[in-house]
Amino acid sequence: MMVLYSGTTCPFSQRCRFVLYEKGMDFEIKDIDLFNKPEDISVMNPYGTVPILVERDLILYESNIINEYIDERFPHPQLMPADPIMRARTRLFLHNFEKELFVHVSVLEDCSKRADEALLTKTRNIIRDRLSQIAPVMVKNRFMLGDEFSMLDVTMAPLLWRLDYYGIELPKSAAPLQKYAERIFSRPAFIEALTPSEKVMRR
Repeated sequence: MMVLYSGTTCPFSQRCRFVLYEKGMDFEIKDIDLFNKPEDISVMNPYGTVPILVERDLILYESNIINEYIDERFPHPQLMPADPIMRARTRLFLHNFEKELFVHVSVLEDCSKRADEALLTKTRNIIRDRLSQIAPVMVKNRFMLGDEFSMLDVTMAPLLWRLDYYGIELPKSAAPLQKYAERIFSRPAFIEALTPSEKVMRR
């Protein structure tokens, strides 16, 4: 059985929990206290971060790598496109999201940066502007890749869920993105994957 070591407030862990529930398979989630991590976390992952997926002798870390493995191991419902060209484009999108959005999310998640209000304000503004640029795509699209829910939507969901929590207010022009977020939040797997700590992040 797969075991996911997951932070109860970690947006990257939430991605993996979301995929596991979408797949509807047997798995175990071990909640990790991010402020008091057990020693074996650093043994399994040299970077000392969660999520970590363990299946027999296999140990994986980094949420996108974990999620692609789960998707290939349990292909229904398929979250990465079957077509190689579309799959490559999706991987490029995922890479761009990490570089342009989630690197800034990591700043907001870093406790050591909490006192630097100027940095936090700048970071919130960058995320707000990046998301506003994505919003027009959602005028016509039900999900990131069109009508089909995919790994791109999984990746975006934890950030969109935390906007209030992070103190990020989207402009009115981003309304299509907020409607898109509600479509994701209504998915049974998304609701199931939320931890009690995550449920209270959003008003």
